[in-house]
Amino acid sequence: MAQKIQAVRGMNDVLPAESYQWQYIESVLSKLLFEYGYQHIRTPMLEQTPLFVRSIGEVTDIVEKEMYTFVDSLNGESLTLRPEGTAGTLRAVVEHNLLYNATQRLWYAGPMFRHERPQKGRYRQFHQTGVEALGFDGPDIDAEILMMTADLWKRLGIADCVELQINTLGNKEERAAHRVSLIAYLEKYVDLLDEDGKRRLYTNPLRVLDTKNPALQDMCNAAPKLIDYLGDASRAHYESWKTMIAAVGINFVENPRLVRGLDYYNLSVFEWVTTELGAQGTICAGGRYDGLIEQLGGKATPGIGFGMGMERVLLLLQEKNLIPAPRGVDVYLVQQGAGAPLYALQLAKLLRSAGLSVHQHCGEGSFKSQMKKADGVGAEFAVIVGENEISAGTAIVKPLRNEALQRTVSREAVADAIAAFKA
Repeated sequence: MAQKIQAVRGMNDVLPAESYQWQYIESVLSKLLFEYGYQHIRTPMLEQTPLFVRSIGEVTDIVEKEMYTFVDSLNGESLTLRPEGTAGTLRAVVEHNLLYNATQRLWYAGPMFRHERPQKGRYRQFHQTGVEALGFDGPDIDAEILMMTADLWKRLGIADCVELQINTLGNKEERAAHRVSLIAYLEKYVDLLDEDGKRRLYTNPLRVLDTKNPALQDMCNAAPKLIDYLGDASRAHYESWKTMIAAVGINFVENPRLVRGLDYYNLSVFEWVTTELGAQGTICAGGRYDGLIEQLGGKATPGIGFGMGMERVLLLLQEKNLIPAPRGVDVYLVQQGAGAPLYALQLAKLLRSAGLSVHQHCGEGSFKSQMKKADGVGAEFAVIVGENEISAGTAIVKPLRNEALQRTVSREAVADAIAAFKA
């Protein structure tokens, strides 16, 4: 016997018994995004490696340690499975000139790939839904995006389980001035820094403040704060953003150590977090990236977006038992005898045209075994046809979930009979 081949570690199958849960979340999301004016975009899972190095940043954990990168054996090109969705979306925007005399509200959904240690809520193939709002430079779009995510949590029933944390990263010049002071401060504590902290000290010192190491918390809390280096324009943007968020009834916490893990962010950054999932507390995060499109070869264009971890949202809904049960099977079509398969096929077509879900029995099998299968798939009704029904142009409608008596009706009246039973 050949050896079984298993899925790659950290890359999981979504089996039929749970796929309906994904479909539920996706249906709520797609309806919400349509209502807010976002259009769907699909981009490749495989991109040229420089796209991510240029956009995410060479000294980020993603580029340094987590990307799935390989050399194409046919042409020597370095390719990478996408670790996030913004870079590929903006590459498509620039390549296809989607910003010509227009702003854009775009959304995407699909698998992303990072070589991390698999654990609950964190996988090597994970799924994100993300949005990108391009061409808007005021804080109103920043507020609208938070209003949209808050609306989503309400629709899913988890608004009481999440907290919004916000911060501002200012502009490039303000971050540079803060960086000088921060490095000077951290150099005094170099002996306290863990390996990650020492590695980031001169390459990405802002990320040192994002450490989860308990031993470094007091030091990080006392570090120079970026907000103290903001100019008037950055402060005004931040204050206007906060005013708008509060005005639409969204509670938030200001977190001066919220920096995000990607280099392209400026001004507004945010995370929606929960305490219900242990260490994997962030379920949605993003911010503004006004210089990124220019960095990817397009004209200077402001932008803001977020990525939502679908596995984490799903875990939270499962923890709270908030996923509706899937719609059951309406009809199991039981058939036996000469001419029954064709007759049943035609009847199934009639029933599906009436909006009913139909499992038609295919192949051989006794009435008893077919009825057992009807019960096994959870069908609400069995519709039974044999040689007598075929000759009379009828079918038997038998309720399976209550004590109502079965009825024999014409083939054309089966859908109406089922509707009458349900009424």
